[in-house]
Amino acid sequence: MKTGRIEAIDFARGIAIALMILSHGIKGLLTFEQMPSWGLVPIHLITKFSSTLFIMVFGMSLRAVYLPHVGTPAWPEKRKRLLVRGALVFFWYKALTVVEMIHQYPRSEIVDALLYRAFPVYVEILGFYAVALLWLPFALPVWARVTNGLRYLAIVAMGLLAYILYHSFDFWGLEALKAIFVEDEKHYSWGQLSRGPLVLLGLVIGDITARCYRGPARLWLAGGLLTIGISLFSLFLLSAGPDVNAELIAIAKNVGKHPPELRFALFTLGGSFVILSAAIAGGARLSTLFAPITAIGKNSLQSFVFHVIVIFGVYRYLLGYWHNVSYQRALVLTALLMGLTFLWVKVVHWFRPRFLSR
Repeated sequence: MKTGRIEAIDFARGIAIALMILSHGIKGLLTFEQMPSWGLVPIHLITKFSSTLFIMVFGMSLRAVYLPHVGTPAWPEKRKRLLVRGALVFFWYKALTVVEMIHQYPRSEIVDALLYRAFPVYVEILGFYAVALLWLPFALPVWARVTNGLRYLAIVAMGLLAYILYHSFDFWGLEALKAIFVEDEKHYSWGQLSRGPLVLLGLVIGDITARCYRGPARLWLAGGLLTIGISLFSLFLLSAGPDVNAELIAIAKNVGKHPPELRFALFTLGGSFVILSAAIAGGARLSTLFAPITAIGKNSLQSFVFHVIVIFGVYRYLLGYWHNVSYQRALVLTALLMGLTFLWVKVVHWFRPRFLSR
C-alpha cells in the first residue's frame, strides 16, 4: 500500500482552513443582517464548502499517513500518535470554547458547554475531531482488511444508520448524546454518524489518490472528481426549484447545515469535489504556487487555534469590533488574519526544532 505525504491534500486542507477563516472572520464580527447581498452571495456562500471539504480531507490524510502502517510493527506507535492527537484536539476544543464564549456568555453557560450540557458554535468542529480520533484508530485495521465493496457499503450504512437514529431514537432523553452521534436541532454540533460518511468517503478518495497521484492517471482522477462535483451541483439546482437565488441565500445563512439536509449537502459536497479536483490536477506545482495556503493546511490545528484566538480574543474582546465595523472593514480584518495565520505557522515551524532540540 502506497504511503507518503501528498501535497494536494495539504493544499486542499489549506483551502478549507482559509474558507473557514473567511467565514468566521466575517460572521464572528457581524450578523447576517449587516452583510450586503454580495457579501452573502457569493462571498459567504463559498465558505460553506469548508467544513465538508475539511472532513473529507481528514479521511484522505488518514489514508495517506496512517492506513499503510496498519498491520506493521509501526502501527502501535502510529495508533498511539492518533490517540494523543485526539487528546490534544480535545484540550484545544475546551480551551477555545472558553475563548469563543467569554465575551458574550455568563459563566454558567460556559460551564454548561464545558460539561457537554450545551455546545459552542465556531469551535465545535474540534469536538467532532476529538471524538472521531477516539474510534478511528481502532476502525482503521478493520477498514484495511475489507474489500472495496464493503467499504462503499459502510459509507451508505453509516449514513442510513444516522438517519434512522435521528428520526426514531431519543438517546434516552440525553440531548447532548444525540447531538454528538447524529446531531440535534437544538444544538450546533457535528454528529459522528451523520458526518462520519464523509471521513469514510475521504478514505476511499485518498486510496485512489495514492495510486494515481504520481502518474498520468492523476488528471483522470481530477476529471472524475470534477464530473462528480458538477453532477452534485446539477442535482442541487434541480432540487432548488425556480427560485435558486433564495436557496443560495438560505445556504449562505446556514439553513440545512445542522442537522444536514439534502440541498445543503448537495451544494457543499459539489464544491468540495470541485476544489479537490483542482488540487489534485495542480499537484505539487499548484501547492508550491500557493505556498501560504499549503503551509496553513500542513499546520491545520495551529491555524485553527490562532484564528479563533484572534477573532474572539483580540477583535471581539480587546478591540470591541463585535457588531461595530462595516462589512468592508471586516473583510480587511479577515484578510489581515489570514496573513497573520500564515506568519504564525511559519514562526512556530522555525521555533519548534530549535526549542525541542535543547
